[in-house]
Amino acid sequence: MKELKNNIVKAILKKLDEVNPDHGFHAEELIQYLEYPPDDKMGDLAFPCFRLSKALRKAPPMIAASLAEDFLCEGIAKAEAAGPYLNFRIDRARFFERLYENITGGGKPYGSKTDGEGKTVVLDYSSPNVAKPFHIGHLGTTVIGHSLKKMHEFAGYKCIGVNHLGDWGTQFGKLTVAYRKWGDKAAVEDKGIDELVRLYVKFHDEAKNDPGLEDEARAAFTSLEHGDPEITALWRWFIDISITEYKKTYKQLDIEFDYYTGESFYTDKMPAVVEELKEKGLLTLDDGASIVDLEQYGMPPCLILKRDGSTLYPTRDIAAAIYRKKTFDFDKCIYVTSAGQCLHFAQWFKVLELMGREWYKDLVHVPYGTVSLNGEKLATRTGNVVLLKDLFAEAIEKAAAIMDEKNPALKGNKEVAEAVGVGAVVFYYLSSNRMRDINFVLEDALNFDGNTGPYAQYTYARTCAILKKAEQTEKAFSDQNDDEFALAKTLSLFPETFDAALHDYEPSIITRYALDLCAAFNRFYHNCKVLSAEDGTTKAQRIELVECTNKVLASALELICVKHPEKI
Repeated sequence: MKELKNNIVKAILKKLDEVNPDHGFHAEELIQYLEYPPDDKMGDLAFPCFRLSKALRKAPPMIAASLAEDFLCEGIAKAEAAGPYLNFRIDRARFFERLYENITGGGKPYGSKTDGEGKTVVLDYSSPNVAKPFHIGHLGTTVIGHSLKKMHEFAGYKCIGVNHLGDWGTQFGKLTVAYRKWGDKAAVEDKGIDELVRLYVKFHDEAKNDPGLEDEARAAFTSLEHGDPEITALWRWFIDISITEYKKTYKQLDIEFDYYTGESFYTDKMPAVVEELKEKGLLTLDDGASIVDLEQYGMPPCLILKRDGSTLYPTRDIAAAIYRKKTFDFDKCIYVTSAGQCLHFAQWFKVLELMGREWYKDLVHVPYGTVSLNGEKLATRTGNVVLLKDLFAEAIEKAAAIMDEKNPALKGNKEVAEAVGVGAVVFYYLSSNRMRDINFVLEDALNFDGNTGPYAQYTYARTCAILKKAEQTEKAFSDQNDDEFALAKTLSLFPETFDAALHDYEPSIITRYALDLCAAFNRFYHNCKVLSAEDGTTKAQRIELVECTNKVLASALELICVKHPEKI
């Protein structure tokens, strides 16, 4: 559709040049005005002429009528004025011929871009806190972040995925104290992160009656900061156990990170940041703490050092950004975190700007809404969490049961059951705008009917089954019926859908498109015979539509981290 829109705009500009060479309009502007009429009876595309009225000194209906006269444009069968609108009817046969060539012609995948070639993007996402479980609260940053990584790769960028682990802070003092008092090495080795979580929760339970435990925890973390060998060994052990556990979940999501460089990695890089802030006169003392005053920018002060001289999150994030720019020379660095951290990112982005780092403008915070469970806030310390591994296990079990009933030939196929079960959860999450708060209801996430991940996967599997049975036929492009053309139009929207998703950092745009494509395909499949079509030309063209749907739906699902098995 993008190609056709460009053709229409070129034709309009040509006619405008004939009337008034000094009209002042450009293709980039006019293409934004093109619309999809609310009713197909009005046309396939429409150009409202209101914006041209002032420059041309004519009423919009007169302009539309003038443009429609002898309108010539490749791919357009008819142009007609309807009041202030210029409506277009697409040459269906030619339209699908070009679409088929673009989708199946080889080379770069249909809808992909080259804008990012030669550019590097660093993506900071997932980043769970070490020694805490991977629960549904981590799903957002993980799947949104990885979807954005896939999107940027689809646009030609070199992408570097960084897992900025929460591996530093007082919580490790708490865990150290808990392990020394109530822990057992054999139990930790056997149960892994689950045992670390039990110890962490027990610490908070015990601290309610024994506030002195908090002092012990602070002292233990101070010892860690000073390199105490015993506590450092425990800390590294906790990290190794955590990463081993996290990688199991990442494997289910088909995610690999280039770097696991957590907060601790930047400990020795923070003093230089503090020194530079001092040298540039940006640090001021406020009740013993060192801050950067941001009042004139409408923000609270950015805390750099506590009263005791210890660093905070902004200090670490500034050090990390400087390190990444120096190491990767990124063109863009994307941070995917909850919307609750918007102020934090705005503050330290501003501090980098004040430090004279012109590349601060290349830092992008991509926020997302909160997740609750049946209306209740998640909290590790109270144990009110649903672990992703448990959620995935339940989804996989249900997927397997449904597959056993629908397709006994796949009974016991664990790989497909995992793809469908995990895909159901991911698709459910990415169906909503990322800024929307989500109340995670398991029954809804695992509903395999309606607008869900399994519905999209089943549709893809259906296209695979049809293509497997189809015989090789000659290419055919003829006039299409309404169901065929509706599917072709939906396929043609994928490039501009991808553009919008990439521009807005919004995977849900792709998810909703996948549902639209599935709906268009299933209407086509229900109303149009494919393999049993009597006419050879019709059969060939319909097989081509199935082939196009297969390729575009696969790309859409890949961009939102959902696997697409060929059989379900």
